[in-house]
Amino acid sequence: MAEDLVEINMGNFKEEVLSSKIPVLVDFWAEWCMPCRMIAPIIAELSKDYKGKVKIAKVDVDNNAELATELQILSIPVLILFRNGREIARITGANPKTYIQKEIETALKK
Repeated sequence: MAEDLVEINMGNFKEEVLSSKIPVLVDFWAEWCMPCRMIAPIIAELSKDYKGKVKIAKVDVDNNAELATELQILSIPVLILFRNGREIARITGANPKTYIQKEIETALKK
């Protein structure tokens, strides 16, 4: 995992995501999920593109099923953007970087 990416679990979700001073984009993924693996390099790029502006984090749904259930993750990959402890955008599926960036920018303007 890229050094800029934060690994999220039930133990650090509140601190790293809900209490974050900057918006957090959380990638819900699994090792066996091919679309998740396809967008992994995009997520790594986004962590560099948004460094200091948006924290990029990952949740392995196989190791964090309780968190995935709590957030109603029904399919993966799913990207959820949080700001001030609240979900402000949800992007489902393996989308191109330009689409993800557009969704992030639109959500941040709200």
